[in-house]
Amino acid sequence: MFVFPAIDLKGGRCVRLRQGDPNAERVYSEDPAAVARHWVTGGASWLHVVNLDGAFQGGGLRSGGALPLNLLRLQEILQAVDSPIQFGGGLRSLEDIDLVLQLGATRVVLGSVAVHHPDVVRQALKRFGPERVVVALDARGGYVVTHGWLETSNVPVIALGKAMRQMGVLRAVYTDTRRDGMLSGVDVEGATLLARQSGLLVIASGGVGSLEDVRRLRAAAQFGVEGVIIGQALYSGAISLTEAIAVASTPESGETT
Repeated sequence: MFVFPAIDLKGGRCVRLRQGDPNAERVYSEDPAAVARHWVTGGASWLHVVNLDGAFQGGGLRSGGALPLNLLRLQEILQAVDSPIQFGGGLRSLEDIDLVLQLGATRVVLGSVAVHHPDVVRQALKRFGPERVVVALDARGGYVVTHGWLETSNVPVIALGKAMRQMGVLRAVYTDTRRDGMLSGVDVEGATLLARQSGLLVIASGGVGSLEDVRRLRAAAQFGVEGVIIGQALYSGAISLTEAIAVASTPESGETT
């Protein structure tokens, strides 16, 4: 199982939010590229980078032809590390997706468009292939939330997951938004249920607070839980990245490698 350190970008800085609240922000670094180097040096084989400004504001990534600050930071991260990166936040069109992949991201993560404009996902799959397109299934009370988690839809998470898999999507990032940044424990049951019922490979996110969370997700790998995104727990020191990777890589009893 893969461990993805999270790098959330807001105003060009590396920050963490609580429950996705833009008013509950803590700045951890003015130099996201240095943070990326730190996590890769610590053993990370993937990074999960989010453009929070794009998620909250929407409206496309370019402004007057110039790259916005957070995409400049993405460029710096890509220059600083030789590691695959999945990038999301504010990707609303095929042009946005193409731009991020052209910059060098390995995968894009699509959230709001999967609900409101699923044809964008369909076009992205056709143009870029299913290995480069991930959907974000962000949940509150079992329903998908969109636009930086500010709007709750009437679409059940499981139903959207099934629809995305039928479309050809291979994997999803699943987040229980009420847990995000709270260190209160990841929703292992929700991630496992999504994987089993939809057929998607699931990367769990939100609320990881201890190595036990990683261990429980690792035990669910047999059902399609492929990875875990860890943010607040790494930045606060509640979890060591090295230990998290070791737990995530340890086979269950009787499992072959």
